[in-house]
Amino acid sequence: MTDKIENNNEANSKLIEEFEKALLSLNRVTLKKLMDSASFESPILFIEKIIVPVMERIGLGWEQNRLALSQIYMSGRICEELVDKILPPGASERIDQPNMAICVLEDHHFLGKRIVYSLLRASGFELKDYGGLTVDEVVERVKNDNIRVLFISVLMLPSALLVKQLKEKLAALNIDVKIIVGGAPFTFDPNLWKEVKADFVGHNAFDAVNIINEIMEEVS
Repeated sequence: MTDKIENNNEANSKLIEEFEKALLSLNRVTLKKLMDSASFESPILFIEKIIVPVMERIGLGWEQNRLALSQIYMSGRICEELVDKILPPGASERIDQPNMAICVLEDHHFLGKRIVYSLLRASGFELKDYGGLTVDEVVERVKNDNIRVLFISVLMLPSALLVKQLKEKLAALNIDVKIIVGGAPFTFDPNLWKEVKADFVGHNAFDAVNIINEIMEEVS
């Protein structure tokens, strides 16, 4: 049994390295071959054992200045496409999760949101992309869609400060939603997320997956 586990771990490690190399070179043909040749009991296991670790490695490469932000973005987009093929939106195998959405709050910079959205979907999660909205528009959408987890990406400080107003309006309607914020203002001021009454802060796209897993453990 131990030998089998060790062999599986070795095979997975090799597949992770090959998958990462193909992903960074944008080689979709090789990626498809690797996916087709992999033997996992379900698409979710392939996502958990291969795609998520690869994206974590790429994220570490960016943090260590070995990879460019554009590589993070393209890797997320390609993985999102691959996951959609093996695990279409609405598939019964999709992760059992709270209703989630992501938006840019009265801001015009969408790259951060796009990266987080792609990474979450590449990790097997499903969420609505609200694009850019005003505070009142977010309240309405969250209410109508029964959203329980809301990601907010901002680049400008005025947009970050609006999170507090959003939180207050949601509370006034007794809407219980976890707000996860991220973006430059929260990096420059490590206490800002608490000041605007957010529930969590993510300093990079990969924090998003860890935060969702933490929330799901709390409610399970």
